[in-house]
Amino acid sequence: MSDKIKVLVLPSDTSGVGKYRSVDPHVYLNNHYKDEFFVDILFDNIDGVNFSDYHIVHFHKEIINGRPLSWTLDKIKEIQDGGTKVVMDIDDYWILPVGHPLQKQFKESGYAKHNLSIARACDYITTTTELLADKIKEKGIKNVIVIENSIDPEESQFKGETEESDKVRIGWLGGSSHAIDVKLLEGTVNRLESKHKGKYQTVLCGYDTRGTITEIKQGKAIKRPIRPWETAWFFYENVLTNNLNTVSGDYKEHLLKFNRDIPFDDRHQPYRRVWTEPVNKYALGYTKFDIALAPLEKNDFNLTKSELKIIEAGFYKKAIIAQDIGVYSSILTNAIKNGEFVEGGDGLLVSPSKNHKQWFTHLNRLIQNPDWIKKMGENLYETVKEKYHLKTTTKKRSKFYKQLINK
Repeated sequence: MSDKIKVLVLPSDTSGVGKYRSVDPHVYLNNHYKDEFFVDILFDNIDGVNFSDYHIVHFHKEIINGRPLSWTLDKIKEIQDGGTKVVMDIDDYWILPVGHPLQKQFKESGYAKHNLSIARACDYITTTTELLADKIKEKGIKNVIVIENSIDPEESQFKGETEESDKVRIGWLGGSSHAIDVKLLEGTVNRLESKHKGKYQTVLCGYDTRGTITEIKQGKAIKRPIRPWETAWFFYENVLTNNLNTVSGDYKEHLLKFNRDIPFDDRHQPYRRVWTEPVNKYALGYTKFDIALAPLEKNDFNLTKSELKIIEAGFYKKAIIAQDIGVYSSILTNAIKNGEFVEGGDGLLVSPSKNHKQWFTHLNRLIQNPDWIKKMGENLYETVKEKYHLKTTTKKRSKFYKQLINK
């Protein structure tokens, strides 16, 4: 082991970002480059760690979440003074848009200054896209390398079989912070109902009623459990059902119980609620629909978002309709021009100035031409299968770490 490059990884969490930016990439590095690298992964507890035993310490945004900035900066200096390189990963822009549920909290806490101060102290920054790398470099941080998000298609959640259906299924899969994005789809389902009633199904994946909400009572901030109808998920559901007007009366009654343990055969309903799953089963949601939607409001935060939705949809060979901004604009080739299918087209793009009509226009054409859905999915797979495979990004990471140590 003495000749190996030793890497200590400190993930920010055990869910999405921790999995894709810290855990999976380094497990793959350890398993496929075992003659060159040795990786340890620790969650939270770093007491007693001798950092000088490692060549590289990698963390995502924070060494330990919630610690004061001064503690983090002192810890980075301590690690560097022992001869170890410190690499920080940044996967999102540090200023959240108005409408994001954490925007006020991040602004009041000075998160942007905190985040950038840590970045400046590190030896190198890894990030997801060239667009975000440019934003980081604008802050005077020059040591930045792009290591894209990627997946291992051999992971079980990316090997699911798509369910059969006689309907064209339109799906949205994501987290609870996208209300301003999903809002862009308002009115689309109403138009689909008027033209394609019975021919399509909307699918919402990741439904979750857990969490808390903060209320101000008598000048005090009080947290309480969030009520199901207060969640972002209920808002998403209303957008995808035209305020529950597309569903049958008995299914509406079932939905308003908000109980995942009560069975209901919703496979043939105009809408399908798919409850949240653990991070290692999250992508199985793609087995339940044919077309993935990726609406994004145009703002600096979304302009630097990664291509993860493209990657996931591509490995599942799904058609995707995405906002014409950021990496979506640079990666996807519009599959329809002048009403005809473009050979090699791997997606459909919606202009931010045409949200009121293009979501419907694209969906209308795909419902009328279901063979285009399959072609788009196959083409998207060709786009992502090599560049966004974990083996490709791990090769890039291996080369970067070797160069960093040789310096």
